[in-house]
Amino acid sequence: MSGGKGGAEPKRGTRERWAGWSAMGCDRPGGEGGRPCWKRSQDQGRDDLGFGLSAWRHGATSGERTGVDFTVKRAGRGRREPSLGRAGAGGCNKFGVAARCLVMGGVKRYPTAVGLVLFIFSQMASGQAGHATWSDYGGAADSAQFSALTQFTRANVNQLEVAWSYPIGENKRYFFSPLIVDDLMYVMGKGSSLVALSAVTGREVWIYQPPAGTTLITNRGINYWESRDRAHRHLLFASNHALRAIDARTGKPVLSFGEGGSVDLKQGLDREPATIGLVQSTSPGRVFEDLLILGSATNQGYGSAPGDIRAFHAQTGKLVWTFRTVPRAGEFGAETWPKDARDKVGGANVWSELTVDVGRGILFAPTASAKYNFYGADRSGANLFSDCLLALDVRTGRRLWHYQMVHHDIWDYDAPTAPKLLTIRREGKTIDVVAQVTKQGYVWVFERVTGRPIWPIEERAVAASDLPEERTSPTQPFPTSPPPFARLTFTVDDLSPFLSEADRVRFRAAILGARNEGLFTPPARGGTIQMPGNNGGANWGGAAVDAAHGTLVVVSKDMPSLLKLEPRPPAETSAAARYESGFGFMIASDGLAAIKPPWTSLTVYDLNAGVIKWKIPLGDVPALAAKGFKNTGTHHPKVGPVVTATGLIFTGTRDKKVRAFDLDNGNLLWEHELAAALEGIPAVYAVAGRQYIVFCASAQVGLTPATQETIRGAYVAFALGDKK
Repeated sequence: MSGGKGGAEPKRGTRERWAGWSAMGCDRPGGEGGRPCWKRSQDQGRDDLGFGLSAWRHGATSGERTGVDFTVKRAGRGRREPSLGRAGAGGCNKFGVAARCLVMGGVKRYPTAVGLVLFIFSQMASGQAGHATWSDYGGAADSAQFSALTQFTRANVNQLEVAWSYPIGENKRYFFSPLIVDDLMYVMGKGSSLVALSAVTGREVWIYQPPAGTTLITNRGINYWESRDRAHRHLLFASNHALRAIDARTGKPVLSFGEGGSVDLKQGLDREPATIGLVQSTSPGRVFEDLLILGSATNQGYGSAPGDIRAFHAQTGKLVWTFRTVPRAGEFGAETWPKDARDKVGGANVWSELTVDVGRGILFAPTASAKYNFYGADRSGANLFSDCLLALDVRTGRRLWHYQMVHHDIWDYDAPTAPKLLTIRREGKTIDVVAQVTKQGYVWVFERVTGRPIWPIEERAVAASDLPEERTSPTQPFPTSPPPFARLTFTVDDLSPFLSEADRVRFRAAILGARNEGLFTPPARGGTIQMPGNNGGANWGGAAVDAAHGTLVVVSKDMPSLLKLEPRPPAETSAAARYESGFGFMIASDGLAAIKPPWTSLTVYDLNAGVIKWKIPLGDVPALAAKGFKNTGTHHPKVGPVVTATGLIFTGTRDKKVRAFDLDNGNLLWEHELAAALEGIPAVYAVAGRQYIVFCASAQVGLTPATQETIRGAYVAFALGDKK
């Protein structure tokens, strides 16, 4: 599914237009910019007013809630039935620059007092209980990377000691985020095996060794599902483009899952499976009730597979629903692509992380760019649903609303980090929001149910491509608040003081000879500066929240790129010209970025006010620190922070250190050096009344082949020495 169709134009009535929003065109063909036009949802019989960028029913509420069961099991897996009402698809802007659209309907209201009580209890059921465990990737279905456990405090965190360590036993990079269920921990071990450990001692319980010939496996984390009676407990992951299930108690394949224990992920994508090179992401999906929702990876190049979002039954492997991010002909959004794009163009996938509002039954999915990454003559149009924050009914896959954060992306500006769910307070009101951080260094904040931006988002004119067949979008959306967490420009004045003279001359010439007109400067034959870069800004695992207080924590990096398009032969005689560019990371001969420090930052936002509370460099480069140059920020990190209810931020870094900071002010409260560099998201858990935090320390500290070390990787768990 990809959406619905609008009906006939109804009689106009009196509607209030949202303040601060400008009309960007009409819903129906021939509409004029600045003129709102009407649509009627066929399946709801509801009037909507479209303003181009926005189209929603004024005053829409969160929808129908029925059958709430507040039973919460130990991992927050009690059955919950609050749900959205049926969603229509009318009133949505159908032209390319449409940034967002809400589809709601079938609202049933409770009396105010009863509704408030049900809402409070549903939030308790779906939120706090899950944050006391770590049986989901990122801690819980809401991707908060937050722990409600309270043994670690500002006063005692400097007393943390190594409780146990499990050596991986391989000179290989790992960045796996562990899961903990009961007293078992699940990690990735030697040879990409899945290993069950005692969460108390680190002792091996069982090992699942992938079949010979496994070249690709979900390696950032996995998913855990259990039936209501706990008779069935599955670990769910993908390898070699197949979804698989193993028994969480024994590590044995679940042969009743799919066909003999696996589901072919190349099936069902409107392409011949043999022609699909890549479909499996190395990120895990998201479990909700009896569903496993999966994104995908689709290669970076021409002819990639479409990035459908799919839900499978977690016990049987049966496909339950599909949301097509590259629509079929006639579906909503298809007009933002060339004809038959579904058959030829791919991407718009969720390769990173998914988030679920369990109480409301909403899946939030951040999509990537369409493919090819850096040139789009064969995919003219805005390319919905690439570069969107999508809100879907998690049970059916029906689109509720979307916001496109980049139109016709030719910069690889994916949304790589899980959407974050928070509650903020503004102008005397409490608002549940979803926040999305991006590679561009922006924080996008929306009302969770309606998709209405909390702060104005402006469509601004941007530079055009100088290649005749590339039709770039004339405007791009820019959030006006909160302020960005990354630097957005890079000139010769920003070159690093640590560059050698040869590197300085080389980079200076490259900058002066390239197009450099801001964040959306199109890739060019002569070169284009990209900042904070296609691998800069935030990345997977790179944000955490204290949701109740409206606090957002972001780990980011500044790493400029130089894109330079080179011609490639078209695939067919009649096809559009093709160009390609490398990712163009501007890296000096010593492995450091060409831009001056800090290279990595830790930023904390107060989203109640839309401001940065504090920002500091995160980590050091050991070679520079040895010479007295500290607080540069570590280089090229893929690390995830974790926040605790006691006001702590934990994170590991590539300089081999784990650290704890004060959430209120950024003060360093504790650090500990390990034998290897760190990447990935740590996990916080408790067993038998004792709290632990475990890190995966198996990354490379060296930045060049000459400075790389043998990786002595391990999972290292910390706890308070007195066991209190």
